[in-house]
Amino acid sequence: MDRRTFIGNVAGGLLAAPLAARAQKPAMPVIGFLHPGSSEPNGEYLQAFRKGLGESGFAEGQNVLIEFRWAEGQYDRLPALAADLVRRQVAVIAAGGGPVAALAAKAATMTIPIVFVGGDDPVRHGLVASLSRPGGNITGAVFFSVGLVAKRLELLRELLPAIPLITLLSDSNSPETEPEIRDFRVAASGLKQQINFISVGNARDIEAIFARLDRTAAIVMGSGPFFNNVRNQLVELAAARAIPMVCNARSFVTAGALASYGNSIPDAYRQMGAYAGRILKGAKPADLPVVQSTRFELVINLKTAKRLGITVPGTLLARADEVIQ
Repeated sequence: MDRRTFIGNVAGGLLAAPLAARAQKPAMPVIGFLHPGSSEPNGEYLQAFRKGLGESGFAEGQNVLIEFRWAEGQYDRLPALAADLVRRQVAVIAAGGGPVAALAAKAATMTIPIVFVGGDDPVRHGLVASLSRPGGNITGAVFFSVGLVAKRLELLRELLPAIPLITLLSDSNSPETEPEIRDFRVAASGLKQQINFISVGNARDIEAIFARLDRTAAIVMGSGPFFNNVRNQLVELAAARAIPMVCNARSFVTAGALASYGNSIPDAYRQMGAYAGRILKGAKPADLPVVQSTRFELVINLKTAKRLGITVPGTLLARADEVIQ
């Protein structure tokens, strides 16, 4: 080989090396995000999830991709959506919106790591072996839901001590509904409060339900991702019929409901994002204890209270984490 040919081959190799390196650059990991609801009402929670990913060093579009699968309130679609993510061979499945999505993901794969958020007792639902040692391919973050309906009932009675009838509005699709009804019944008995139970699972029935409610009634909302999907409809109907409503999340109060008491749901999604990031870095779900959210929020909409003719006690305002004027 002459000198000119040798130099040309070396130069060509040097030029080709960076191109080959770029061509062989590993693809970004993909997180499959599974949820029983739809994207628009869950924007705040998605923002918190991305924040948690950022805490673990991941940013969507830069070093991780997210494939979204929304059931749009049709819970029976979740198994097929979970199976689709498994076929896509995502690196992690993030299952939001309570145990229904997590159960669908768990049924679809025993190997792909799963991080869930929501659900009062993941052991009872069969998601994990224990909170401290989840076992298997699944872990996550939980917030209290069932036990808090009693607290919301007490809050409503503090706002309206003489209210004749209080209705528990529950999500018929949620596995938390039965234990919530039991807790609500016990709490109402202790307060000698007349109560009613209504379960709803699709948007078509909501207007008819509100039309049947007596104007002297009030509503305590149970848990369930369905409610978040129809948040504006619920708040608007409650306002139109002047029905006080105490909800499970701050987002309902910012939309116009009277008050809310519950765990910080965005904080749980942030924790889910942080766990998803740690798994992408090599952590095993079985080694990550299920996180129990301990951050609670009492939020009161003073503007709504005034419109309903309710005087909020000063002691309650002092306890509130946020008062919307």
